[in-house]
Amino acid sequence: MSPSRNVHQGRAMLTMLVAVAMFAMMDAGLKQLSTHYPPFQVASLRGAASLPLVLVWALWTGGVAPLLRVRWSLHLLRGVLGVAMMATFVYAVSKLPLSTTYSIFFVAPLLITALSVPVLREKVGPRRWAAIVVGLIGVIVLLRPTGEGMISLAALAVLIAAVMYAVSAITVRILARTDSTQSMMVWLMVMIALGAGALAWPEWVAIRREDFWLIAFIGVAGALGQYTITEAFRLGEASAIAPLEYTALVWGVLFDLAFWGVLPDAITWVGAAIIVASGLYLIRREKVHAEAEHP
Repeated sequence: MSPSRNVHQGRAMLTMLVAVAMFAMMDAGLKQLSTHYPPFQVASLRGAASLPLVLVWALWTGGVAPLLRVRWSLHLLRGVLGVAMMATFVYAVSKLPLSTTYSIFFVAPLLITALSVPVLREKVGPRRWAAIVVGLIGVIVLLRPTGEGMISLAALAVLIAAVMYAVSAITVRILARTDSTQSMMVWLMVMIALGAGALAWPEWVAIRREDFWLIAFIGVAGALGQYTITEAFRLGEASAIAPLEYTALVWGVLFDLAFWGVLPDAITWVGAAIIVASGLYLIRREKVHAEAEHP
């Protein structure tokens, strides 16, 4: 690898670490908000708070035209998925520790690979299918469906959020062939803000004055997270920086301990380790597969 490529890869990895930290801070803010507001309202506030910053960035970097020349049907589908994902994720973090929520949500990359077969017609070999199955076993360990465990509406909500995220990621792969990154970011925020807001309106809770700073913080952290993760994948190889997403678990544990005084139990660590190991192996196999396809 050339020195310049090493520099770019190093910048990409650092940028990815910043992105994960920003999203973890945003999620901690969402968890705090969820103690006072319904899930759909929190989802709407998340979209509305980030939208001005994302819109300014989109107009600055691409202008108006790329925001209008889009495939509206797929953007609408992605908006529906985004509303469902945000609302179920917010509900989950309101009931579960961040670290537990992240551990279950880490199944999303495995689901993306599985869905790429029927939707994108990609080939997934037996080793990658084995990694997916092992990862799902890790989810079962986390859910502990023996009567003593944490299988609950909250845990199922995380799984639903992971499925919604995975399907949305597949739509991004399709949209990226024709639409700009700016349009995907802007319209997702618009649809989450409006869609979740419409669903939350019948039970809308008046926003407390002391929460405005937290909502603003969520908006800034979410916008910075979206920008930095986009930059990370632009600068570096996906197979090298994608594993850094798992550092979210470290932030989840730190925030759980600092703000809510809880730590994961032994079974949660075991389940998380199985899922993370499966995801890392899957990323490695995808890199090998890509190199074989494009020597």
